[in-house]
Parts: sequence; structure tokens; C-alpha cells
Amino acid sequence: MLDLNDVAMFVQVAQCGSFAEAARRLCMPSATLSRRIQQLEARLGTRLMQRSTRKLTLTNAGESLRERCGPAVEELIEAGQLHVSESQRPSGLLRVAAPANFFRFFKMEWVTEFLAAHPLVRIDFVLGDAVVDLIAERIDVAFRVGPLRDSSYVARRIFSSYGGLLASPAYLAKHGAPTSVQELSEHECVIHADSGGHVTWRLQDASGAETEVRVRGRFHSNMHEVLREAACAGLGIAALPSILTASDIAAGRLLPVLPQYMRAGRGLSVVHPSRQQRPLAVAAFADMAVEKLSMQEWSPWPKVEAVSSTRRPEVPAGMSFIE
Repeated sequence: MLDLNDVAMFVQVAQCGSFAEAARRLCMPSATLSRRIQQLEARLGTRLMQRSTRKLTLTNAGESLRERCGPAVEELIEAGQLHVSESQRPSGLLRVAAPANFFRFFKMEWVTEFLAAHPLVRIDFVLGDAVVDLIAERIDVAFRVGPLRDSSYVARRIFSSYGGLLASPAYLAKHGAPTSVQELSEHECVIHADSGGHVTWRLQDASGAETEVRVRGRFHSNMHEVLREAACAGLGIAALPSILTASDIAAGRLLPVLPQYMRAGRGLSVVHPSRQQRPLAVAAFADMAVEKLSMQEWSPWPKVEAVSSTRRPEVPAGMSFIE
């Protein structure tokens, strides 16, 4: 089998017309270069060039090899130089995996600013609530909600607060609000559920104490956006990230339930496959995302009065209760 390095050396000698000049460009001794060309000729079983003290000429076989291999060697050298140049600043395709409702809280103008600052970068957003395999799907950066299952990935926690329990005014007017965590099991909930229609919520109070409750619901989905719409439609109590529901709470479409509790063990992290040889585009995008999202106000609740089971919630303009 041919050593392609020997072929590349032969092309360099043929182009320079001199062993001394080719050796200078390749940063190696002339004697070493001459020996490598002799090894190539031995493998091919033919003489590639005629040498003298003053002149070097290619044989017919040498000219044929240079014509066939010269362009390929030049392209490889050019590609390597281009790769080195691009590796010195963010460039290339960046595949980003994120929840389906990512752009409800991640502003498109941030992407616009990032692409303007890095003109050699292209971004492919892969949106969905299913957890993807970063390696198999060739994902460079992923945003994950909740606990991280794969410890081999590199993760940076953006924020740890998740949100709390919410329901629409119509639902609370009809069913009342629970006064304890245990009463949640008696209510309709909109949930990410298993096949039995049940799921366990782990809730945390202000002191850090955690409580688990098994809840049920006839409406469940694998997408937060669908659960949010179902909660707004009065189909039950939901546990949703505050980053997705702040506008609904402010507008009165959703009201806090048991506001002394937060969803435990959740949060948002940015994840990438490896810390070693991380492309500059990956580092730049991850740094931008962490900076932008960390500056946002993710307070669990706007200043909205909590709902008790004995007080009828106020009806926002244009909404009527279903009795």
C-alpha cells in the first residue's frame, strides 16, 4: 500500500523542481526527502524522476503521477489550511436541540445578534420535547429541562427554579382550589403521564422540604405547550415552568395554586457532548445563551394574589365562569 505522505512529498518536489527547495518548504532534511522518494519509486516499481547535481526532470511515469495526484494533494493542503483558519473563529453548522416551545422564552433577536456577530456560523434548530441522543443525532448544543440522565455530557445549569402549580380561573371556580398537597390527588391535573394516566409530582416548600404526591388526569401530553393550553382551557391543574407561563399569569389566564410550593428537581441546563476540542461556535453559542437567559427575571410568580378554596377568583375581562 502506498504511503500518501510519500506521494505528497513527490508532488512537492515535482512542483519545486528541486529537492532542496521542497525540503525547505516541508521543513525536513533533503536526505530524508530523497530517501522517501526512493521508497515511493521502489513501491511503484518505476523511476519517477532523473536526478543530477544541477537538474531534476520527471520521467513519463513521474509526469503521469504528478498530473493525477497533484490536484488532489493541492486540494487537501488547501482544505487543511482553510480548516486551521476557520478553527480560529466560530464557523460551520451548529445543531441545537431544544424543547418545542423554546422560542416562547428564547428571543429570536438573540439569534439574530449571534449570527450577525459570527457570519461564518449556520444554526439548525431541532425542536421537540423528546430527549435526543446528542451523539447519534449529531447535536452540538442541547437545552434540557429537568434532571440530566447522562452524566457523560458536559452541562451548565442556567437556572434551577422550575415553576409551580397553576389552574385557570374557570377550573378553580368550578372545582375550588386545593388547600394541601394531598388534596391534589383529588383534582384533575394536566400531566406528562404514564400509560395509567398517573404521575408523581415532587414539590418543595420555602424551607426546602420536599413532598411527593401522586396525581391523575384525563388529559396528558408530552409537550409543555399543549399542557399550558389545556390548563388555560380549564382542563385541570398543571405544573409548568414559569418561563412559559409568566404572560398567562400576568393576563389572568392562569392563577397560582398552593403558591408556597415549587416543582422540585427541575430547571434548565445547556448541554454539549464533550469538553475536549469543543468547536468555537459551540462555546460562543452556549456562552451567549447562558448570559441572555441568566439575565432574565424568572420569578415563579408575578405579584398575583394566591387563590384560596374559599375565595372565588376574579374573572378577567371577557371571560365567564362555567358553573
